[in-house]
Amino acid sequence: MVSWIGVLAGLAVIVGAFCALLWARIVHLPSYVVGKDHVAVMSEHGHTEVFAADAWFVVIGLVAGLLLGALAWSWFRSLGALVALIALGSGLLAGVVCWGIGQLLGPGSFEVRLAQANPGDSVIIAFTLHSPTALAAWGLAAVLPTLIAAVLTRDQRPEAPDVGPRGRRPEGASGAPGSAEPVGVER
Repeated sequence: MVSWIGVLAGLAVIVGAFCALLWARIVHLPSYVVGKDHVAVMSEHGHTEVFAADAWFVVIGLVAGLLLGALAWSWFRSLGALVALIALGSGLLAGVVCWGIGQLLGPGSFEVRLAQANPGDSVIIAFTLHSPTALAAWGLAAVLPTLIAAVLTRDQRPEAPDVGPRGRRPEGASGAPGSAEPVGVER
């Protein structure tokens, strides 16, 4: 079992790296323009692109999390409630890897580049996650398939026999539904 958890963790790292490449490809990073007074300003459209980068991170995380959660359920469903924690861990691991690699794919430290900028220069923002709570979407999406599958799959335990209030079968009951004979009737 531990080796399969390791395999799932390895797949989560690979999924996170692939998602980082996708995230970097989709997102357009806005830039600040340095004015003559050395004040950097960003357009309103640029601000929406900052939020769009985080939104794409969430969307990619939802898809990746659902896939990892479904895989975790198919491999570890016999572990019961523990499968939800395994799925959560794989989703969060993939999200952290995506976030980390995404930062490496960006243009570097924004503060350093802004400090070196001259009036009239355009300085692209750092490629990072601006809302760390977006990482929660990866974990929640990974848990979702396990929860849905647990609710929709039938429990494989045999049905409990019909027992009375003290844990004993009522007198005259053979255990089959409708086979109890009325008390006090002679044949």
